[in-house]
Amino acid sequence: MRSVPIGEAARQSGVKVPTIRYYEHIGLLPAPNRSKGNRRHYETSDLRRLAFIRHSRELGFDIEAIRTLLTLQDNPSQPCATADTIAQARLADVVQRIRSLTALKAELELMVEGCRHGKVGECRVIEVLADHSQCEHARH
Repeated sequence: MRSVPIGEAARQSGVKVPTIRYYEHIGLLPAPNRSKGNRRHYETSDLRRLAFIRHSRELGFDIEAIRTLLTLQDNPSQPCATADTIAQARLADVVQRIRSLTALKAELELMVEGCRHGKVGECRVIEVLADHSQCEHARH
C-alpha cells in the first residue's frame, strides 16, 4: 500500500486528524514521512498503530499504559507479564466502577420510588439530594 495523507489516515483508522497530530506530538505515533509540500503521509504500519491506540482508548487505557503497551508490541520477544499487569489493573478499575454505578443505580431507584409526586416540599428526590445521610449507600 502506498502512503496516505492525514485525512485518509483519519478516515481509515477512525482517529480524528487533530488526535493523530496529538499522538505524534506526545510520541505515541512516530513522525510521519513528509511530502515535498511538507504534508504528512502515513504508511500501513502507522495505520495499524493508530488502530491499536484507538482500540486501547476505547477500552479505557490511559496514555501511559498505551505507551507501555506499544513499546511491548514493538518488541514482541519480551515476556507479556507487563501487558498482563496493565490489563489486570484496568479490569480492577472497571470492576470498581461497576460497583459504584450499581450503588448509584440502586440509590436513584430508591429516590424515584420514594417520590410522592406531590409538592417539592415533600419530594424524596429533593430530600435525599439535600441530605446525603438519607442515602442507602455511602459510596456512589
